[in-house]
Amino acid sequence: MCPQILCTNLTKLPPFASSGLLREPKWGHLKELHRAIKLCEPALVAGDPIISSLGKAQKSSVFRSSTGACAAFLENKDKLSYARVSFSGMHYDLPPWSISILPDCKTTVFNTARVGSQISQMKMEWAGGLTWQSYNEEINSYSEEEAFTAVGLLEQINMTRDNTDYLWYTTYVDVAKDEQFLTSGKSPKLTVMSAGHALHVFVNGQLTGTVYGSVEDPKLTYTGSVKLWAGSNTISCLSIAVGLPNVGEHFETWNAGILGPVILYGLNEGRRDLTWQKWTYQVGLKGEAMSLHSLSGSSSVEWGEPVQKQPLTWYKAFFNAPDGDEPLALDMNSMGKGQIWINGQGIGRYWPGYKAPGTCGYCDYRGEYNETKCQTNCGDSSQRWYHVPRPWLNPTGNLLVIFEEIGGDPSEISMVKRTTGSVCADVSEWQPSMTNWRTKDYEKAKVHLQCDHGRKITEIKFASFGTPQGSCGSYSEGGCHAHKSYDIFRKNCINQEHCAVCVVPEVFGGDPCPGTMKRAVVEVMCG
Repeated sequence: MCPQILCTNLTKLPPFASSGLLREPKWGHLKELHRAIKLCEPALVAGDPIISSLGKAQKSSVFRSSTGACAAFLENKDKLSYARVSFSGMHYDLPPWSISILPDCKTTVFNTARVGSQISQMKMEWAGGLTWQSYNEEINSYSEEEAFTAVGLLEQINMTRDNTDYLWYTTYVDVAKDEQFLTSGKSPKLTVMSAGHALHVFVNGQLTGTVYGSVEDPKLTYTGSVKLWAGSNTISCLSIAVGLPNVGEHFETWNAGILGPVILYGLNEGRRDLTWQKWTYQVGLKGEAMSLHSLSGSSSVEWGEPVQKQPLTWYKAFFNAPDGDEPLALDMNSMGKGQIWINGQGIGRYWPGYKAPGTCGYCDYRGEYNETKCQTNCGDSSQRWYHVPRPWLNPTGNLLVIFEEIGGDPSEISMVKRTTGSVCADVSEWQPSMTNWRTKDYEKAKVHLQCDHGRKITEIKFASFGTPQGSCGSYSEGGCHAHKSYDIFRKNCINQEHCAVCVVPEVFGGDPCPGTMKRAVVEVMCG
């Protein structure tokens, strides 16, 4: 029922961040979209639309009810050019690749391409360091009750039943004293093929390598040189699942874990297939069985001084809840991969070294939607900070436990507060705005700005009424600029938590370029 642009061009990020803060401008833009569609409800639910052409790439979809309600959607599918269309005896300007919504078939209350909501630039403020202790996970420690041996390789999820991310695969390799590599110095190579999702390979207790798959293809292959000695050698592989699929065709048949083959190359015999040897299996970690993430479990073992870059290490620290009500996060940028618990509750996996695809550049909304469009990865921000729910915290004595898989530096972990650093807005002249639908009370387009958590606007970093360029954080003046653009924002907004400015030429000292559609763009600092 809804036009294709409206249905598919709402971008991928949710309107709320994991911290609980609104993700602007998406939150505000979606709120106004839902409000506009709600205004159309009497006509929308009455039946199918009447679709008419308004141009080469423009059309209208009109809904009418038997009681006289009317709602129209005016669509411009041109990806590059504005279009002026005639509809019901009136003219409407449509931005490229956009839809205007007219709940009464006359008045535009929303356009998908005109974002009137503010854009918030977040910043992280240091809220305290942490003092750590450590405990080493034993690599080849088995529980006699739970460990078992089988011939061949077993699928991971069938073994763990999703009660843990971890499954140990261990086998033994006997090396004869006359093996040539013992004297030549050319180490054998080990190849391990796994259905995913990550794998740490240990040989004789030493981490030999780490490999992981991807969202698109979780399967992985480890290939690396291994240091073996004459006699019995222990090969231990820690297979890790990082989430199970819940969508897609036959997702219940997807596997995880080492399914083989596992082959050792470079021996006198050429190659040795380890796939069908006897393998010893241990579900989960020793630290998990001991509940080291809980207060009682962590008190049951002796913790030592923290070690850095040590794989398979548990860390614990106690901290007091930072003052204020800002959302909290842990800065985990110095760590490798693992899991986090606070007061016995898991806040999730961390993996700052694994970067999401995409860029942090400008996203052009125009054109057909696809699954990779507007993917963002602003440096390591999405993998660096991990949200800490304030309701889980006590005023003092909170227990933080981390299990680190591949090695990191816990001394660099810190608690941070997430706050709004700057706020931007970009509002066009004649931006649709309605204060009261019942009385058809419309207002002139306005710029609305607001800082959060009681902070006030302290500085006008940029302001321009005209044809400014760039995006939030990097605005610049265009060829048309009202020289009094800053004055009204300084007057209305400085030392205020929120403010509003009308987008009309007289407010900015006059029209700097008559006949040109202008925008009011502003960036303010919150402090």
